[in-house]
Amino acid sequence: MANDNTVRDALTRRDYVKYGGAAISGGLLAGCTSDGSQSATEQDTATSTSTATATEQGTSETTSTETSYSVTIEPTGEVTFDAVPETWVAENASWADMGVALGMDKPSAVVLTGEYRTWHYEDIPGLSTSKDEMVSLWQDGISKELFLELDAGVHFIDPNYMTNLIPNWKRSDVDEMSGQVAPFCGNTSFSTYSWHEDYPYYSLYEATEKVAQVFQRMDRYRALKALHDNFISEVQKRLPPESERPAIALFSPASKEPEKFYPYRLGETTAYKHWHDLGVSDALAGTDIQSFTSDRGSIDYEPLLEIDPGILMFYTDRHWTRSEFRDTYLSFLQDHSTASQLTAVQNGDVYPAGGMYQGPISNLSKTERAAKQLFPDEFSQDEQLYDRQRLADIRDGAV
Repeated sequence: MANDNTVRDALTRRDYVKYGGAAISGGLLAGCTSDGSQSATEQDTATSTSTATATEQGTSETTSTETSYSVTIEPTGEVTFDAVPETWVAENASWADMGVALGMDKPSAVVLTGEYRTWHYEDIPGLSTSKDEMVSLWQDGISKELFLELDAGVHFIDPNYMTNLIPNWKRSDVDEMSGQVAPFCGNTSFSTYSWHEDYPYYSLYEATEKVAQVFQRMDRYRALKALHDNFISEVQKRLPPESERPAIALFSPASKEPEKFYPYRLGETTAYKHWHDLGVSDALAGTDIQSFTSDRGSIDYEPLLEIDPGILMFYTDRHWTRSEFRDTYLSFLQDHSTASQLTAVQNGDVYPAGGMYQGPISNLSKTERAAKQLFPDEFSQDEQLYDRQRLADIRDGAV
């Protein structure tokens, strides 16, 4: 989707044609790239350090919607709001999920609605999976007219994302829309980019805290983080010793009947948070295989057989139930003359990895599912590892 003036890792229209839905599900268009070579932030389970001033931490004790307040979100800096925004736009499913977890209605738009997988909401009381009223910003490009039409109160979109990955957008265009509509104050926190080197990557809960400051819902944020921290603590108590935890290989299959795969290295950004919380390692470590997002490379069965990962995790372009996935992908691999030689295929250890974006709710859901996939002797398929009703109560403000 990039023209000649954008960075080399921007998605071009030819990329879309060449790589199709598998590449999109890996987050290219919506900005998720990670080659595992940079550390984004400290672990999400660590408690954020707070300061007393609004300009340093972006906090505000103001609850009145008629009193202005400021929030600091890098790279934009300090942003002042005259009132709490009622409508909003999110760069991707991560930021969308943050607002929803804090009790907001879903955003008016995200870059790609197909990347916002709301199946994580299915068993949360009072939370709909519907995206019927949501708009994709990307419509063969992103237009100023659409921002004007949406007329949101805030855009959780990194201005550098717009100028580096969206064709025909310059900083003057972002400034124009910020002035005419609302500020662009997101942070592409779940990927690594050369243009992101001068400002921090936020962890999942650092970013969620910023959203809570904008929407003046810090009480919900604190309750949400407490729920998360307790959940992670309880899960980790039940994990086997580190030496007994598996290595996983992350791939995006080129099709439902794949002959090649786009590899993803287990990076440090929030897209991989649940894998790190579960203490698994990268089966591709020690190889010369790079992430698809860094070199657009793919591999076929020959190098895959040489590595022979014990567990295969597939990023796909839609949500698959356990049975659907096994009947589609695993069944094909088991019947394939070469793929059937892989240890993971022979043992049935091929699983859906979901999408790369994570907010508070989707992270709880993904961590629970991954725990059951990787440690079936400890976590049963019917077990609920986090309290859905408590999550619903937090969204409703019963903190």
